[in-house]
Amino acid sequence: MSRPTWWPRGGPRLPVPSAPGDVVAQVRGAHLTRGGTEVLRGVDLEVRAGEVRALLGPNGAGKSSLLGVLTGDLPVTAGTVALDGHELGHWTTTELALRRAVLLQSVSVSFPFTVAEVVRMGRSPWRGTPFEDEDDDAVTEGLAAADVTHLAGRLFTELSGGERARAALARVLAQRAGVLLLDEPTAALDLRHQELVLQLARRRAQDGGAVVVVVHDLGLAAAYADRVTVLSGGRVVADGTPGDALTPELLSGVYEYPVDVFAHPSTGRQVILPVR
Repeated sequence: MSRPTWWPRGGPRLPVPSAPGDVVAQVRGAHLTRGGTEVLRGVDLEVRAGEVRALLGPNGAGKSSLLGVLTGDLPVTAGTVALDGHELGHWTTTELALRRAVLLQSVSVSFPFTVAEVVRMGRSPWRGTPFEDEDDDAVTEGLAAADVTHLAGRLFTELSGGERARAALARVLAQRAGVLLLDEPTAALDLRHQELVLQLARRRAQDGGAVVVVVHDLGLAAAYADRVTVLSGGRVVADGTPGDALTPELLSGVYEYPVDVFAHPSTGRQVILPVR
């Protein structure tokens, strides 16, 4: 869909679609210090339209911090962060929300909103634009994609942890931003819904979007990501396709535990397991 770059005069600058392979977000030389500790040390990252990029590494490696830098929630102490060709400070809060949608590890709602109402909150950046009339369709599609249509009338506060995670994902999908930034979206989910989330990410990329996902399951990353970035101690230690980057030597060193990487006997796809 072709989108104008502004609406109305003086209103937010609306995004335009990116071509597959275009760099839509970029981190250069990022350093981040939190609580006196340097948690990112000279990190570079490119996010391209049409790709799923997984951020991997052990606890404390800097994955969520790097995602927070991309969202703009964590200002870097050195380096630059850009979205759609401009540093984050170039965009207003609304303009950022039109370009990237963020799913946090934990989502809390203090008031008794229904799931449908929470999902509709994802449409708020589009209020007053020509695309406000897409709200109903976007909410319906988000609910269905995250498998929470049957929960639409339930209070968000009464849901289980996994149901809340899926409802929060539906809100992010309804936002229809070109860049999805997902922080451990599979953590509270059962096996079926873990696969569902990464399949959604894969489809979003195939439709021209860009997805960055923090995930602990190396097998999911190998199966669904186009590229992976492995962090350790706040530094990028590997970056590339899963087949190139996720080697047993690298993973065993990063996780300080022996890891096997082999081809599935039926499909030939990469399988990653701890040595047991």
